[in-house]
Amino acid sequence: MNTKTFLITGGAGFIGSAVVRELIQNSAHRVVNVDKLTYAGNLESLASVEGNERYTFVQADICDAHAMQQLFKQHQPDVVMHLAAESHVDRSIDGPAEFIQTNVVGTAVLLEAARGYWNSLEGERRDAFRFHHISTDEVYGDLGESKIVNSESKRASSDHSPLTTHHSLFTEETPYAPSSPYSASKASSDHLVRAWQRTYGLPTLITNCSNNYGPYHFPEKLIPLMILNALAGKPLPVYGNGQQIRDWLYVEDHARALIKVATEGKVGETYNIGGHNEKANLTVVETLCDLLQELVPQEASYRDLIKFVTDRPGHDVRYAIDASKMERELGWVPQETFETGLRKTVQWYLANETWWKRVQDGSYQGQRLGSIS
Repeated sequence: MNTKTFLITGGAGFIGSAVVRELIQNSAHRVVNVDKLTYAGNLESLASVEGNERYTFVQADICDAHAMQQLFKQHQPDVVMHLAAESHVDRSIDGPAEFIQTNVVGTAVLLEAARGYWNSLEGERRDAFRFHHISTDEVYGDLGESKIVNSESKRASSDHSPLTTHHSLFTEETPYAPSSPYSASKASSDHLVRAWQRTYGLPTLITNCSNNYGPYHFPEKLIPLMILNALAGKPLPVYGNGQQIRDWLYVEDHARALIKVATEGKVGETYNIGGHNEKANLTVVETLCDLLQELVPQEASYRDLIKFVTDRPGHDVRYAIDASKMERELGWVPQETFETGLRKTVQWYLANETWWKRVQDGSYQGQRLGSIS
């Protein structure tokens, strides 16, 4: 394999750090990690690679046009993998402006820096350059009740059998219908990437993934929050009735898929990446409780800590990814089932108490105020 230089934005974040670790530990490629080091950017997630000669860290903001131009000029990347983003729906509802700034403006700044750099390249290096934008399945909106009603009304005259939510999946052709400020900002960034490919010819790729989980996940997200609350004997808050369905993807499976797309994907294409693990939120929480009861037994059931709370505004009912294109065209399938991945995740949190306690109290390396990277 030809050795390439990968420029990873948001490489100190949850998914980004998994990509960096995968590239350094299981390839000969060079990695330049660019991260603003905001509250969810944690360099301790990269302790295993920080001394490697093929790894470089640069603290910078993707919204800083001059810094991005200098970055390309200095490091001469062959592949850009753009993961830097604000990514928490609840935070986007409370403060959408930061999401527009990072996810929309930041992506536009990075695209322009990449375009200027790409235009300076010649021959094989220009032909081989790739800009890979990492997005979310939330841009597609909701596979829930409203779409079921519409589908039933269209087929009622000829087919009286019930239509369940599990008849539909997000494909690469699914129209965008984002519900939250977060998903709207990511949809906007996806459109920008496609526009730069169509208008300027920039060789881009886009991936849309389902919910990730695994080691080093920031504790505000569902699975780590439930693990740590349960261990502390705190309530396990579940929105509404807990029947919102998500497709769960182990983060290391996702990292392998992203590298596969960046190195083998077809320019201009979109690839959906999912874990083939549709689970209701309540089922996820109950499964975690049962795993903890097995691994850290206590007299009272962890399930007793589950507390239903008021649902959040605009909460989508169901997301589900059709990842058949990834398997058909690139030969990728997830290695972990939900059961094996969740067990690995719980065991990792039990074995890494120092890491998550430092994250919780804000004392970890690289802590800064601001947006997610």
